[in-house]
Amino acid sequence: MSQEELIPLILKKDQRGFTIMYDMYSKSLFSVISNLVKETEEAEDVLQEVFVKIWKNIETYNETKGRLYTWMLNIARNTAIDKLRSKGYNNSQKNLSSDNFVHLLDDSNKLINRIDTIGIREFVNKLKPKCIQLIELLFFQGYTQQEASDELEIPLGTVKTQNRNCINDLRTYLQV
Repeated sequence: MSQEELIPLILKKDQRGFTIMYDMYSKSLFSVISNLVKETEEAEDVLQEVFVKIWKNIETYNETKGRLYTWMLNIARNTAIDKLRSKGYNNSQKNLSSDNFVHLLDDSNKLINRIDTIGIREFVNKLKPKCIQLIELLFFQGYTQQEASDELEIPLGTVKTQNRNCINDLRTYLQV
């Protein structure tokens, strides 16, 4: 089903539309979320919250500003970042035992495989080194633009401009 066929179903709050949307996008959105929120249960909760937000706020989607998937991806990323910054999440992380970190390296390898599976890493690696570094910080590590500015020691405006240019370059690769 195409985006053009799916959107009217979701706008009508047709249950079939929700099922189709979930089937089409849940795996890739979960991959993005779990890249930021490392615990599987927490990432699953965030995914559920993301689909509720999408369902309730579909009227705010504007197809002239971008694709449905991009809009959904931004909701997923922002919701995951909000989760990471929440007090409840931070407090729960302070009390973790060392047993929770035993499989950390194994999990990060699985994450790399998930990113590679959906093919994003391949396209990002075609970009200029400064774009790879910026996208790595902003999208794969969940940095805000301000945090990326601080990390790279460049002005915030430069980060915003480079991000926009890098995303445009990435779009070019994806359209080929």
